[in-house]
Amino acid sequence: MLVAVAAAMVIDFLAGMAASAKEVVEHPNDEKYGWSSRKGMIGIFKKFGYILVIVASMIVDFLIYKLSGILSVTLPMTMFFSTLVTAWFILNECLSITENAGRMGVKVPAFLMKVIAVLKDTVEHEGNILKEDTEMEETDYEERT
Repeated sequence: MLVAVAAAMVIDFLAGMAASAKEVVEHPNDEKYGWSSRKGMIGIFKKFGYILVIVASMIVDFLIYKLSGILSVTLPMTMFFSTLVTAWFILNECLSITENAGRMGVKVPAFLMKVIAVLKDTVEHEGNILKEDTEMEETDYEERT
């Protein structure tokens, strides 16, 4: 799965560059379109953040595995959270790849985007093992910049 998420990140980054290049050709005098070093670095930092979250989920899995005997907890698999987190990021990258393809003028089948979104929601649902009165949503810190 780590190879798949790394491949998806690289493909998405390249697809984003290609989509930006196409947009600058279509809108040569509009500065909101096109590739910039700033946008590229923000994308790289974001993907590095993905890796950090995946590593954190692996650490949580390791701790649960090591502490399960002490806590008398039995899980059906030893790598639960890291599998879900990695799958979630792969699906997120797949959505982004299809969006970038759309920006390039590719007609992306609606059913493909829907299947990816449904799978992502399913992974999200499986990860919600802790039920609280208030629902926790994924946090997107990108809005602060």
